[in-house]
Amino acid sequence: MNELFSVKDKVVAITGGTGVLGKEIGSYLATQGAKVVIMGRKAEVGEAIVADIKAKGGEAMFLKTDVMDVKVVEQNLADILAAYGRVDALLNAAGGNMPGATIAPTGTFFDLKPEEFERVLNLNLVGTVIPTQVFLKPMVEQKQGSIVNFSSMAAFRPMTRVCGYAAAKAGISNFTQFMANEVATKFGEGIRVNAIAPGFFLTEQNRALLTNPDGSYTQRGLDVIRQTPFKRFGRPEELDGTIQYLISDASKFVTGTVAVVDGGFNTFAM
Repeated sequence: MNELFSVKDKVVAITGGTGVLGKEIGSYLATQGAKVVIMGRKAEVGEAIVADIKAKGGEAMFLKTDVMDVKVVEQNLADILAAYGRVDALLNAAGGNMPGATIAPTGTFFDLKPEEFERVLNLNLVGTVIPTQVFLKPMVEQKQGSIVNFSSMAAFRPMTRVCGYAAAKAGISNFTQFMANEVATKFGEGIRVNAIAPGFFLTEQNRALLTNPDGSYTQRGLDVIRQTPFKRFGRPEELDGTIQYLISDASKFVTGTVAVVDGGFNTFAM
């Protein structure tokens, strides 16, 4: 058996684990033998995900979290270490957007609400920095670990409307590269920091923006499909392989990269 991509018995913590993408990734990694920690704000949803994983023979636990609260995240880590004794990977999948941090087609920059822009920046960027800082500590002690941040297509180019979200995701890509150098230089090659940049996947956050109630595409949805050579949205399970690669020994010499999974969206020019 080829163990290069194995995640068996790895303890994997996933912030934003109750979202569409986090749920899929966590459930998949559990089928591969990982011990998955689903972290999120919705306890009922999280417990249901864990119950489903266990029903299929996987190992998982749910922890309610707030990625903006250091004390809460520190307690999350303490609970994980009490249960498993280590943490091998952190997936920073928590994030989101707010209406006031966007600019509608009929609006202008003057409609942007700075307080909501700040909240979106904090949730996505600071909400990645805090768990990284907390979970990095046991990885330093272990001299081994993998951190995968969640960037976005919006990090590569200034998309219309999503002003705050794009700024935050661009920051996450930059932070990923910064941390890759920081941890390797000071703590050794055993700890790697990478990011994944999903293309357009239908989630609860963007569904109304990209599709109509009858399932047809909105104008923005049509624009995305036009820009995507594969001519469709991504399916959540299509992130699984890249995540497994990034937290397995298959990527032992890979750090500071942003892995794009987008059906070609980022290659399209006109």
